[in-house]
Amino acid sequence: MQPQPITEEDIAQFLIHTPDFFERHADLLGAVQLTSPHGGRAVSLQERQAEMLREKIKVLELRLMEMMRHGNENMLIADKLLRWSRQLFLVGRPADLPAVLVSEMKSQFSVPQAALKVWDVAEVYADEPFAQGASDDVKSLASSLATPYCGVNAGFDSVRWLDDPDAAVSVTLIPLRASATQPAFGLLVLASPDSQRYQAGMATDFLERIGELASAALSRVRDV
Repeated sequence: MQPQPITEEDIAQFLIHTPDFFERHADLLGAVQLTSPHGGRAVSLQERQAEMLREKIKVLELRLMEMMRHGNENMLIADKLLRWSRQLFLVGRPADLPAVLVSEMKSQFSVPQAALKVWDVAEVYADEPFAQGASDDVKSLASSLATPYCGVNAGFDSVRWLDDPDAAVSVTLIPLRASATQPAFGLLVLASPDSQRYQAGMATDFLERIGELASAALSRVRDV
């Protein structure tokens, strides 16, 4: 039988399983010439290893910079969330809460448009603007949302609550509920003319915290 030719895989496996090979043949380390990815010139094995290490270090530096950028962004968002929450605590009259919540949302987070409706409110607030205009379809949609909706404006009825519905290209719909197991008692709508501001598939953790805080604050106007 003809012997099987030695393949590159055979050589690679031999070197992996024979770590002392280059100790016995140290002169080969200086003799091996590789092609550099920078210009195609021939370089020694040591120089090629140094290039690979520099490339790995560069990738790690870029990742570190990206992590630092995200960290700074998260700090800024947390600070805005704190200021927004503080304004809600300072509201004296419960009837003023929805208007302050919306205005501070637009101010603190640079949201072009925002609107809010609440239902199942206490009788004393039944005639307030925030308690009017939520259709049964909107209420059903809000209760069906386990997490905030983010994406294109698909002609949602709730978008009509905005001052300029035609300018709402991308939207997020944040359901308001007392707990995860209860139906929604309100809906917060945020909108932007930028189609990329609220994208389908984007993380909603921060928006969920907004919904939880808004729900807690608005418990003051509910019929509970």
